[in-house]
Parts: sequence; C-alpha cells; structure tokens
Amino acid sequence: MNSSKETIIKIDNSTSSKDSSSTEINILCFNITPYSQLVQFMCCSAFVFVCYLAYGYFLELIFSKAEVKPVSLYITFVQFLITMLLSYVESLIRNPIKRKVPLKTYAVLAALTLGTMSLSNLALSYLNYPTQLIFKSCKLIPVMIGSIIILGKRYGFLDYVAAIVMCIGLTMFTLADSKTSPNFDAVGVLVISLALLCDAIIGNVQEKAMKQFFATNNEVVFYSYAIACCYLLVITGATGIFVNGFTYCSQNSISMYTNIFLLSVSGYMGLQAVLTLVRICGATVAVTVTTMRKALSIVISFLLFSKPFVFQYVWSGMLVALAIYLNHYSKKHPQYVPQPVRLCCHYLQNFYQSEYKYLKIKSKIYADTV
Repeated sequence: MNSSKETIIKIDNSTSSKDSSSTEINILCFNITPYSQLVQFMCCSAFVFVCYLAYGYFLELIFSKAEVKPVSLYITFVQFLITMLLSYVESLIRNPIKRKVPLKTYAVLAALTLGTMSLSNLALSYLNYPTQLIFKSCKLIPVMIGSIIILGKRYGFLDYVAAIVMCIGLTMFTLADSKTSPNFDAVGVLVISLALLCDAIIGNVQEKAMKQFFATNNEVVFYSYAIACCYLLVITGATGIFVNGFTYCSQNSISMYTNIFLLSVSGYMGLQAVLTLVRICGATVAVTVTTMRKALSIVISFLLFSKPFVFQYVWSGMLVALAIYLNHYSKKHPQYVPQPVRLCCHYLQNFYQSEYKYLKIKSKIYADTV
C-alpha cells in the first residue's frame, strides 16, 4: 500500500510540472507568459504582420525578375538551408530534436515541401505576387479533396459553400490578372496549382504523422527541410543549376544573399508567431489576423511594385476572404445549415417521398391490371 501511494504522489507531481511548463507562452525565444492575453495577442499579431509583410516583400523582390527563373531552384536551396539551420538553432535553445517519425515519412514530406515551396517561388516569374498570394490562400479546395481521400474526412454545408465561393473569387481574380498584367502567363496558373496540390497533400500527411507519432513542429520542420536540401543539392548539381545559380548570385552576392537570408528569417519567425497565436486565441482568430495580413500584403505589393490595378481585384479578393471566414466558422458550427436551405431540403425530401409513393401505387395498379 505504501509503495502504491508513493507512486501516485510521483505521478501527480510530474503532471503538475508538465502543466506548468505547457502554459509557458513564447514567441521564438521571448517569454510573454507574465503579460495579459490582450498584450500577448498584440505581440503575436505585430510579429505576424511585420514578419510576413517583410517575407512578401523579399519574395517578390527576389523571384519577380525574369532572369531568376532558370536559377530559382538554387535560391530555394539556400532558403531551405537557412530555414533548417534556424530550426536547429531553436532546438538548441529550447529542447533537443528527437526524431519520432520514420525517415520514410520524412522523405515523402521533404518531397512535398520541395514541391510546394519551389513551385510557389517559380510561379512569381509568371504571375503577379497578389495573384500568387490569392492562390496560396485558396488551399482549402485541394486540402478538402486530399483530406477526403487520405483521411476519410466529411465536411459540412458551410465548407462546401466556402469552396464554391473561393472558386468564384479565385477565377475572377485570375481573369483580372490575365487582362491587366503584362507578365501573366497561363503556365504560372499551372505551376501554382501544382504547388497547391503539394500543399494539400503535405498538410494531411503532416497531420497524420504528428497525431500518430506525437512529433513536435520543430522536429517536422527540421527533418523535412534537411532532407529537402539533400534533394535540391542532387537536382541542382545534376542539372547544372547549382553552378549557374551560384554564378548569378555572385554577381551581386551581398545584396542577393542578404535578401535570401531576410526572406528565410522573416518566414520562419512569422510561422512561429502564427503557431503561438493559434495556441493563445484559437485558429479562428489566427486566420482572421493572417487574412488581414494577406490583404495588406496585396495592397503594399501594388504600392511598392508598379502594376496595373482594376476594381475587380478588390471584390474577387473579398470573396476569397469571405470563403476563408466561412470555412473557419464552420469548424465551430459543423452542423450549421441556414433555415431556408433546411426548409428547402425538407420540402424536396417530402416531395420526393410523395412522388415515390404515388409512382409505387400507380405501378402496382398497372401490374394488377395487366
């Protein structure tokens, strides 16, 4: 009896220590636990806006040039390498990385990460940054398809409405870009669509792996980017892109590598701020903040980088934002169906049943007559 009581006491102490550590809230290496929830929200939102606005600026600054197109994989390789090193440094400061997910799964994740990042970067050589950003915001559509096929998920009424609204907004934004942008190329739509396809698959594979093996975000990021770096090193080395990219970046090495470094750091910091915001305020608030950030990124892109503008960009972008909101509202109310739609479905069901009974009676009378 005494030993069992001692065991219970030890378990209680360990769980309480875990709870106390789990309540600690950090943005990168900054501890914001002592502050109020409002201050924490403001800090996270400021990080999200500043970091991702900087990320969008450097992304368009680097990849929107036509001469970058042949060497975009080399620049993506450098970006992946810096992101991997940042993840490793964070693990040294916080907790050492202990691999839980099999290397086979990470090999698949690395290939998908390489696909979504390299294709997204390459798409900027064919499309305006606002159009690329709108496409990236519409990952709901391929994610829904991928989760139905891979995870067997089922979605509610609002999710399908959001997907339809998002398709309409995305189509209108693309049509506006095709009419006004001198750099528009249909190949860019194909490239960014393939990036979205990889993004849809990677999200579901990551979710399945993290739930099955209880892996941390830092572990997934480190191994995914490390193996993707190996892939890129082989691909760029075999095709000669590595030498050509190194030569291109060496022409203005300080400016080029500084921009790539700032791109990688801002993207990594923004991601960590979003994860912290989700933990503090929930996914809906986080999506609202990131959607506002994307809208501001589009406005700044039009201001800083000269490009033609039509009002169709505004209302088609608003449709996409509405679809994102509907999708996340449905997560809180998965069974929600508007009353008019519910009544209409009920009327159609009754009509079908009455018609079915009528036809059944008619067929019976006909059979008896014959």
